[in-house]
Amino acid sequence: MNGINKNFLSIDQIQNTYLKDAVAVTKEIEKQTASFAEILDIASSKNKEAEPLRFSKHATARLMDRNIEMTTDQINRLNQGKIEASEKGIKESLILVDQLAFIVNVKNNTVVTAMNNDDTDETKVFTNIDGAVIA
Repeated sequence: MNGINKNFLSIDQIQNTYLKDAVAVTKEIEKQTASFAEILDIASSKNKEAEPLRFSKHATARLMDRNIEMTTDQINRLNQGKIEASEKGIKESLILVDQLAFIVNVKNNTVVTAMNNDDTDETKVFTNIDGAVIA
């Protein structure tokens, strides 16, 4: 036994060392890894953000009734406002673009109604919204 090097570790010591490291690495990977459902949710929300807004029949009728014509810049700003509302967790948003006001269902990516500042006959009260964006 005098010829045995005392710097060697026993099998138990080696196993414990490597197993502890493996458990630590596994826990670190679990912290950094998203579940499939989380990844799918993120991907679908990003895709919805990229989709252009749809206009409901009601909103389309309001645009026509009120002679509201939108420029490409205004449409782009309305879309950007919807993206910002989505990022803040707003579900039903009032989005103001110049002198135009839009109620947007953010989750469904749909403009629900529209009005302009010329609608002086109507009281400007907005209900059932949980946030507003000035775009």
